[in-house]
Amino acid sequence: MAASTLGVQRALGKGIIPPLVVILGATGTGKSKLAIEIGKRLQGEIISADSMQVYKGLDIITNKVTAEEQAQCPHHMISFVDPLVNSYTVVDFRNKALSLISFSAHKLITLIRMRLRHIEDMHRRKKLPIIVGGTNYYIESILWKVLVDTGENGIERVHSASSIPKAELEKLGAPELHKRLMDVDPEMAAMLHPNDARKIARSLQVYQETGVKHSRLLEEQREQDGADGLGGPLRFSNPCIFWLHSNMDALDKRLDKRVDEMLSLGLIKELKDFHQRFNEKKIQDNSQDYQHGIFQSIGFKEFHEYLTAGGDISQEDRGQLKSKGIEALKQATRRYARKQNKWVRNRFLKRPGTSVPPVYGLDVTDVSLWEQTVLTPALDILDSLCKGERPSVEPIRIEGEGPRNKRSHHMCELCDKVIIGDLEWTAHLKSKSHLHHIRKKRRAEETSEHHQGVGSDLPSTAKCQRQAGSTPHTPGSESGILEPGAHRNRDNERQISKES
Repeated sequence: MAASTLGVQRALGKGIIPPLVVILGATGTGKSKLAIEIGKRLQGEIISADSMQVYKGLDIITNKVTAEEQAQCPHHMISFVDPLVNSYTVVDFRNKALSLISFSAHKLITLIRMRLRHIEDMHRRKKLPIIVGGTNYYIESILWKVLVDTGENGIERVHSASSIPKAELEKLGAPELHKRLMDVDPEMAAMLHPNDARKIARSLQVYQETGVKHSRLLEEQREQDGADGLGGPLRFSNPCIFWLHSNMDALDKRLDKRVDEMLSLGLIKELKDFHQRFNEKKIQDNSQDYQHGIFQSIGFKEFHEYLTAGGDISQEDRGQLKSKGIEALKQATRRYARKQNKWVRNRFLKRPGTSVPPVYGLDVTDVSLWEQTVLTPALDILDSLCKGERPSVEPIRIEGEGPRNKRSHHMCELCDKVIIGDLEWTAHLKSKSHLHHIRKKRRAEETSEHHQGVGSDLPSTAKCQRQAGSTPHTPGSESGILEPGAHRNRDNERQISKES
């Protein structure tokens, strides 16, 4: 039986209900729809965790909820950042979102040393916070206490105005940045690929802003009680997490249809108007930037040629550029959906350690069965949690392959590439480019005039492993197994594993 509003309010008062509900899922899976339905029934308020929806404008391309949808349930963190700002970070998001969720302002001030603004204590008002969005590292910043992120997404100790902006550092180029990082933090330099300018710049910025080496902050984070290899301990105990997943063929069709719907709503006009207001001058000055701020939103890069075409271009050529942009947008959206699913599996379902909240899978493949397969199970799970009972539905848990060395360096002499990390090395050995180089080398040797020893020194996968000084895990072991005690039939296991 679905949880009642009164039941939720009583549970909130007793501290039984999860401190917040999180809805994960790829773009196009209906996360906002589920959040609104839960919010309407359970006195919830929605916090959008979307890095592009924080900006004003571009409502269509960023797929913001409509005014009518917002009227059904209070929404936060949408359309409040000026589109010309390109320095808004996950730290800014986390601080404001926590001030909305916080049930103890004093505790948060002590914990993360920040000034709380817009204190609207949802728990005090007996409201259920619902975090929904596709920017998964934004969601992670709420769920886990992170002294410093392992990537480039922000830290809790940093005050963003105290050093050179990361975008400015990136202009120096990867070789110079890597040299500077090697001078101040050789341990961190060894962890990062020498061509990854963004992450190297972030590590330099961390050092400039804190006076502490990035590698040392990561070490401190791992030493916290409840921490794991990806972050610190959980910020809230027992959050309820839903993952909306779908068969990818069905989702691809849905995403293509959604792009068509965006076009009918005026997507092209929206991009044109925004381009003329904010981006045209930058392009004239050759200072356009599709890596920071709202301009990294899917759509600008895909329609760049169309938006910048001169007035002397023929209508036929203009139409071709438009069609090219539409197809590129559909492809980019499908790729993004797969990236989001991969993040959920690697950062939630396969997360090492014990600070992993339960994740309940909801199948959204057949939208005609949405109430039976999505809404009803979600409400039943929340009802059980309100009562302090164990839900009848078991959470999903896929065990990873065990600890990986994320700092290890591998050199593939065949491809002339430096690979950082065991997981990345294993993926490289199975990649199309690596296999292509193996076949190319084999053909060259077969046609050589010198047939002696042909095949004796083929650059096989095994040889590449020896060259790198690493023994990767057995190919194909990425599928994972369910944690003991998780009750799902084999068909469901196969379905989950195929969804990206």
